[in-house]
This record gives sequence, structure tokens and C-alpha cells, in this order.
Amino acid sequence: MNGELLSILEAIERDKGVDREVLIQAIEAAVATAAKKSDGVAEEREAVATLNRKTGRITVVVDGREIDSGHLTRIAAQTAKQVIIQKLREAERDVIFTEFQGRVGDIVAGSVHRFERGDIIIEMGRAEAVLPKNERIPHEEYHQGDQLQGYILEVRKSAKGPSIVLSRTHEGFIRGLFALEVPEISEDIVEIKGIAREAGDRTKIAVFSKDDKVDCVGACVGMRGTRVKNIVRELHGERIDIIRWHERIDEFIGAALSPAKIAEIRPDIETKQAVVVVDDDQLSLAIGKKGQNVRLASKLTGWQLEIKSRAQLAAVIVSVRDVPGIGPTTADRLKEAGVTTLQQLAGMTATQLTEIKGVGEKTAEKLLEAAKQAMAAAEAAQATTVSSAANGETPAKTPEADAPQPPAEAEAPAEPSASAEEPSAPTDQPETPEEPKA
Repeated sequence: MNGELLSILEAIERDKGVDREVLIQAIEAAVATAAKKSDGVAEEREAVATLNRKTGRITVVVDGREIDSGHLTRIAAQTAKQVIIQKLREAERDVIFTEFQGRVGDIVAGSVHRFERGDIIIEMGRAEAVLPKNERIPHEEYHQGDQLQGYILEVRKSAKGPSIVLSRTHEGFIRGLFALEVPEISEDIVEIKGIAREAGDRTKIAVFSKDDKVDCVGACVGMRGTRVKNIVRELHGERIDIIRWHERIDEFIGAALSPAKIAEIRPDIETKQAVVVVDDDQLSLAIGKKGQNVRLASKLTGWQLEIKSRAQLAAVIVSVRDVPGIGPTTADRLKEAGVTTLQQLAGMTATQLTEIKGVGEKTAEKLLEAAKQAMAAAEAAQATTVSSAANGETPAKTPEADAPQPPAEAEAPAEPSASAEEPSAPTDQPETPEEPKA
């Protein structure tokens, strides 16, 4: 029996990963407690149990005298069993916590086990993880038994054991998937410089090659797009733009705004703001649906970007905040959608405006009417200025006072998150190359 006990301990250590010494200490404590109860010794009296590491024999000494551990009562033996099981569970939880605490930031795979109050419980071998509802990609649906991958967001202790929290919306999830699919990234030949993501819809990732012989974009895309297709499949169709990172900020901004073709970039190094000029037919493409393209590019580069067409540069630029009848709240909502100027607002339809969060049909009609009146006033002021300049006269101050005044600096359509190195001085206008798009 003694030899069998040691064999059992070795099996538990091998299967559960629990140190055998921890198990031995749990058995000694449980047997000592059971011996005191079986022998009728008071709780304050001393009882010591010792398990021989070589033979497996248990020696019990209660109140200075040795007793036979095989003569424990049934109740005492049951108590010892419960204590051993409890100690084993606690030791196993500690092993799992220690293991996964060091893996925060890794990508793990598992299968859907069950659903609890909107959260998904993922089975990962001997451990379970939770995928909260707010960390799931929108519109994804799962069924019991489905296989999925997740990013270990955090590991914390709870009353039921270690709680492993996964995420599929974190930017680190994209970084981990590319590291798994692209050997050049795991080998540190290709470096991911920045990621801007709107989970479930679109992601922009900037990459850079440390080896001139390795094409960073081609490495991430793979032969016939196989590598990036595997990632898109895991993300259930999320679009991914792979951008080549440039040290020169103007080239980087031009690449980040792809697939739009950029005509000119006017960066301001001190404020980290840039005015991006595009042809009229590229304006909507540069801004993107609901301002998504410029918003992601701004986050990826760490710069505030303002998109202007050539026609807008030729006209009087008026901020929507300076349009009579548009309050600060409405102006903020328009800005979030990428609408920052009067010209952009006037070029929209009521249907397009109602797609913006918080803008209803009546509000859309009021906005268009206010834009129409403001445009008329701005065009009248511009016509007066042009006419006076043509006649060699100095324009009177009254028309300028009546016309809406443009702001000193237009606000960017999205708050940036620093991800690119800042150059030491302004750079010349580059010829923006077209970047491959996954």
C-alpha cells in the first residue's frame, strides 16, 4: 500500500503538474487532523504525521506517543480525504494561475464549452477561460464545440480559481495572429510598427523590414495572399490594410490613407497636425465610410489629419462650428463622422446625415438648411473679395464681418494614438506610392 501511495503521488504530479512535496505536506496535515479526532485528543494538543519519502510509510505521533494510522475511524478517514482533495485543488489552481500569468499577451486556442450570462466559457485543456461579451468581435456567433483563438488579456485569482480573460477585439490579437502566420515577424526580421483597429470592420497595420532583401508587405500577405487570408478567416471577414512604414512622416501618412491617392501633404511638426490635399474624386475615398479611413490613418500615424480636396482649398473653408444654428454637441457628432467643414456638410444628403449617430431626419433637414444659408453668405463674401481684388481695390471690412470666419486650425476627425516616430524637421512633398491592400 505504501508503494502504491508513492506511485499515485507521482501520477498526480505528472498529470496535474502539482509538485509532489506539496501533495505530501497536504497528506501529512490531513492525517494528523484525522488522528486527533480519532484518538479523542483535544484540538489544542499536538499531532504530527510524517510520510517517508522513500518507503511511503506514514508515522503518526499524537501527544507524544505513536499510533497506528491504519486504525483511524471512518469519520476521521473521510475528513482526511476531504482535506487532501481540497489541498489538491488549491495546489492545481495555483499551478494554473502561475502558468497563465506568465502568458498574458499570448494567443491561445480552445473550444466553446458553455455560455454564462452572455459570456463564453472556453475550454483549454485543464484550464477554462472566459470571453466576455464586450471583448468579442461584433456580429460573431459561436456554438458549443466551436474552435476559436483569443488573446490573454489578464489572469486574476477568484474564489472559484484562476480567472483567465480572453479578448478578440484587442489590437494585440492582430499582432499575435500575424506573429503566428508570418515567420519573418516571429524571427524579428519584419517588425510591426503600429496597429489601428475597429474590431469586426477594418484594421490598418504598419510593418517594416529590417532586412533590405525582405519585402515586409509581401511577407505579411504571403504567396497568393494565403497568410493574410488565414487571418481574415479567423476574424470572420474583417478587412486588413497592410501598410509599409516610412520614417518620413509625409510618406507614412500617404501610405496610411491608402487606397486613396494623395496629391499633397502639409505637415506641422510642432503640433503633429497635417493637411492632406487630394483630388476631388479621391475625397470620399480618403475620408472613408463615416470617416473610418482617415480615423484609422490618424490613429496609426499618431497625427491629426485633415482631408481637403483641391476645390475646398480654392473655396473659403468654414468650420461647421462657425455655422449659425449648429451647436457644440451636433458639431462634435459631425466631427466624429469626419465632417468638419461647411463644404463637406453642404455636399451631403439628408439620408447620409441620418446615418450619423444622434442625427434624426428633422435635425438633418435643419443642418442642410443652415449649411445652405451659410454657403450663400460665404460665396457672397468670396465674390465681393474677388471682385474688389480684380479692380485693384481693398475689400471693405463689412462683407468680411458678415461672412462666417474660418478657424485658425481645423480639428482632426479622430483622436490619434502615437504609433510613428516623429521626424526632426518638415519634409518635402513625396510621391506617395500605392501600397498593397489585403
